[in-house]
Amino acid sequence: MIKIPYHLGIIIDGNRRWARKRGLPSFEGHRRGLEKVKEIGKWCKKRGVKILTLFAFSTENWNRSKAEVSYLMRLFRQILIKDNLREIHREGIRIKIIGQKQRLNPQLQKVIREAEETTKNNKEGILNIAINYGGRAEIVEAIKKIIRKKISTNKINEELIKKNLWTEEEPYPDLIIRTGGEQRLSNFLLWQAAYSEFYFPKKYWPDFTEEDLDEALRNYAQRQRRFGK
Repeated sequence: MIKIPYHLGIIIDGNRRWARKRGLPSFEGHRRGLEKVKEIGKWCKKRGVKILTLFAFSTENWNRSKAEVSYLMRLFRQILIKDNLREIHREGIRIKIIGQKQRLNPQLQKVIREAEETTKNNKEGILNIAINYGGRAEIVEAIKKIIRKKISTNKINEELIKKNLWTEEEPYPDLIIRTGGEQRLSNFLLWQAAYSEFYFPKKYWPDFTEEDLDEALRNYAQRQRRFGK
């Protein structure tokens, strides 16, 4: 049995390029990307991944067209309502939305609160969905939390900062996959990824398969993680 990452992060990339390559509107790429999100959770759970963090919408993505942003927000609501939520809850998975949720529209914020409340006691795994997320913003917010708590400077250390991140006390990601061929973090889990392993398949996200996940896991299992030792 191969070594499986406890915490897997995925930067979802390539939906729009996937659509352009096929002469389709970008909306269709995002729709197909959503279908892949539904599948990846099942694949990861089957293989023993306990925490899955998906980078779905960055703080910079607001610069896209209003129509595209509105469509993405509707897709996020679909992930968290009705049959999708029931299935996730039945699997024993806890849902957490990480990011600056206060900027999201009130309807989406309501759906997020309901999904997080419904699944908060689930113990089989955690699904973090990063929406309106930025790694720098997360670190800034962690510092603000610490200041509001009036913690003295001599008590501030890496462990304290970790506890005040949006991922809270979760173990840091062992492996981060970015689809689409780009080889950068793009402001994803900047603090948490200090010693993560990286894997950069060229496939666009809608084309990513269960076999591609297995190949990423096999690649990860062959690496020796020394953490600076």
